Amino acid sequence: MPELTLSFSQRLAALVRRIYPDLDADILASQIVDAFWPEGSHRRKRARPPGNNLWSEHDAVLITYGNSIQDGAHKPLDLLHDFLLRRMKGVVNGVHILPFFPFTSDDGFAVTDYRAVNPQLGDWSDIRRIAGDFHLMSDLVLNHVSSQGPWFNAYRQGQPPYDGFFFEASPDQDLAAVVRPRTTPLLQEVETSNGPRHVWCTFSHDQIDLDFRNPEVLLEMLRIIRLHVDQGVRILRLDAVAFLWKEAGTPSIHMPQTHAIVQLMRLLADYATETLVLLTETNVPRAENLSYFGNRNEAHAVYNFPLPPLILHAMMAGTARYLHRWQAGMPPAQLGCAYLNFTASHDGIGMRPAEGVLPPQEKAQVIDTVRGIGGLLSMRATPDGGEEPYELNCSWFDAMRATFAGQDDHHMQRFLCSQTIVMSLEGIPAFYIHSMLATSNDHDAVERRGMNRAINRHRWDYPTLLDRLADPASDQSRALQGLSRLLRLRARQPAFHPNATQFTLALDDRLFGIWRQSLDRHQSVFAIHNVSADTVTVDPSAVNLIEGDSWADLISGEHIDPTGPGIPFAPYQCRWIANREGPRQANSS
Repeated sequence: MPELTLSFSQRLAALVRRIYPDLDADILASQIVDAFWPEGSHRRKRARPPGNNLWSEHDAVLITYGNSIQDGAHKPLDLLHDFLLRRMKGVVNGVHILPFFPFTSDDGFAVTDYRAVNPQLGDWSDIRRIAGDFHLMSDLVLNHVSSQGPWFNAYRQGQPPYDGFFFEASPDQDLAAVVRPRTTPLLQEVETSNGPRHVWCTFSHDQIDLDFRNPEVLLEMLRIIRLHVDQGVRILRLDAVAFLWKEAGTPSIHMPQTHAIVQLMRLLADYATETLVLLTETNVPRAENLSYFGNRNEAHAVYNFPLPPLILHAMMAGTARYLHRWQAGMPPAQLGCAYLNFTASHDGIGMRPAEGVLPPQEKAQVIDTVRGIGGLLSMRATPDGGEEPYELNCSWFDAMRATFAGQDDHHMQRFLCSQTIVMSLEGIPAFYIHSMLATSNDHDAVERRGMNRAINRHRWDYPTLLDRLADPASDQSRALQGLSRLLRLRARQPAFHPNATQFTLALDDRLFGIWRQSLDRHQSVFAIHNVSADTVTVDPSAVNLIEGDSWADLISGEHIDPTGPGIPFAPYQCRWIANREGPRQANSS
């Protein structure tokens, strides 16, 4: 029987059987419903069907920590809200606040209490206020919790139900095939009331992996999701979801049970009265990443992880050859699905997604260039006991300072070009606050905090930041003004709907070009980006500008003659050549 013809109860029970074949599926399904829809709440009668109306060209997301802006006097979440209203309204309509819960390490990703807001940031009322003005994304850190939190303390003391919440293994088991994102030992020995135990630690020894083989863990996570949704969260970022299910003797990544759990969460989201979007965070090569779309029954959106290293390479090498080759082979997102496009995040620039796309010598040159301008390199352990590059740690703005040929006078143009590519592609664009604010590498934070990722997690003093933004000559003002103008312009173009048609153009290697066409086919935009320091000319016939239509570059305002001699591109210039412009008033809701 086709999946979509089954009732909600039938689909839920079938997923439960796949995940927990030895348990009573009907009883556990009933417990899942009670966890996600407690007494007093209800679900939709029919699932929200897959479609293109969960997002539009108006959508763009700002990624930030709750304390990226502070002044020592006010709650950081209040300051963030002020900044969002003052500078981001009409520029982005979504905000991803990175883990805002009490924690012990990894800047929030070692959670001690999923039901509380870190009091150093604010409280739930502050979260609700932000959610009232912007689409709010939060992190469901569902793979692990803090080793110093109440759950793990209760586990060590043998207190139910937490005595079965954490994944135990033995050093004698075959763990050689386990895929590791870090170089730290996988297992950690801890003392418990039942004697010594070895617990699984995918990321660090302060982040103890939960054991989803125990259905009580899943039920508890669903209760937490319900709490967050009730507080205004509408986009759930499933952090490190690929590592959720573990088995000795396997890679313990992308396991079938993991995909079934994501499908279960998607089923609940599709029947929720609130409009919920699931976003999976899987920093892995392309095919593995795309698998989390499932058959339109897993994530609504996935991070487009190959973009950062490929755009970084293009801007440094002055050629879009590899970016073009990769993009030409990317499938359009399925109906009801979308890519989340970005260059920078709170983490580093992941190098694993470039595997099989960038030749080793090109990757090495990128790494050398980033390190030459003060960036850092983090490694991961390989199954053979070796190490290989995992991510580059560097602010994106600083990464744009140099090319393979060295530093030049095109820093700001190169930076803006890199971000314009993100805006042009099929999908929803997302921008880390330190890219929007042209923040430089924070080496003091690295030394003070002892972690490479601190280089790109600067905390701005709000009065200092406002002074910089008030100075039109500052990098902060120039970057934010330039990006804000482009995002406001983008939001008016139906051809930039996240699911609008996209075709990769075959142009000079120094140019990265794509054709976008609105869902109703009324608007075409040829988005072309010069990733080099050269002046390049494009023959209008190469981009099929139809004679009879009036073509203009939306960015510069220039008229483009389809029969003219050529369209010039200055170094790092971007053009959005359109046959018609969208409505003047952008919808920022």
